[in-house]
Amino acid sequence: MVGDAKMNELGSFLKTCRGEITPREAGLPEGSGPRRVAGLRREEVARLASISTDYYTRIEQGRIAVSAPVLNTLADVLRMDEDQRRYLFSLAGKPPSRAPRRTKQKVQPQLQRVLADLTTTPAIVMGRRMDILAWNDLASAMMVDFGQIPVKRRNYVRILFTHPVMRALYADWESVAQTAVAQLRMEAAKYPDDPQLTALVGELSVLDRQFAEWWAARAVKSLSTGTKTLDHGEVGELVLDWDTLVEAHDAEQQLVVWTAPPESPTADRLKMLGSLAATGKTHGRDRPAPQHKEDLQ
Repeated sequence: MVGDAKMNELGSFLKTCRGEITPREAGLPEGSGPRRVAGLRREEVARLASISTDYYTRIEQGRIAVSAPVLNTLADVLRMDEDQRRYLFSLAGKPPSRAPRRTKQKVQPQLQRVLADLTTTPAIVMGRRMDILAWNDLASAMMVDFGQIPVKRRNYVRILFTHPVMRALYADWESVAQTAVAQLRMEAAKYPDDPQLTALVGELSVLDRQFAEWWAARAVKSLSTGTKTLDHGEVGELVLDWDTLVEAHDAEQQLVVWTAPPESPTADRLKMLGSLAATGKTHGRDRPAPQHKEDLQ
């Protein structure tokens, strides 16, 4: 096959591959009623790959050349194995390529010790893609039970958009969520070839209309401090200052802490929350860092 024939075969191959992936396997809601196509729709593949439906349609129709990064993303979205990936790149006339694999994210020992010592201040450690790597008792009690969320879905932005407790927690959720999307776009600029980040953006774009709109707006923001008001279901209003500290030995890891002035109503409520967490009477857990067999990628 040469020229147009190869491009047509590439499009047919992509169509076959998307027909073999169910919405559930792609992390999408299956919805109600019968689907007219087997597997994923074109628009679903496009959103998961963070490209336009028109662009993806032209790829399937063999009307446009495809870059290696887009091929990589499509191969990840469609769960291709190595043989399928090589065939895809061969049809596109490009050498086989993989996004560089990064080392697994492991919390720096220094940050683990800091978390262990922070008994009166909520704190979490975030890594690449704003993944939540570790947390203390008070953070789990203040926000959500991170220990009950599967490791590979333990991402701050995903939880912010998909967990009902997090949506209800922030008095100004839309402002918080918009800022988080802008921060995630900064992460995308730092790690443009990260397939997990691409998949995260695609998943949330399909699941949440507001995320899709805010992501398309291309706003960027890098914040390291601020003040937020939380409406906690057990202890009431919390007015907290938050600060982000970058780990000196690993710039990809950040410690986020929430504090309140001494003797303030919020400080008293944090003490109350700590007491509730110690007795297991909050939605969080009294042991916030359970052991898992898998590490975050």
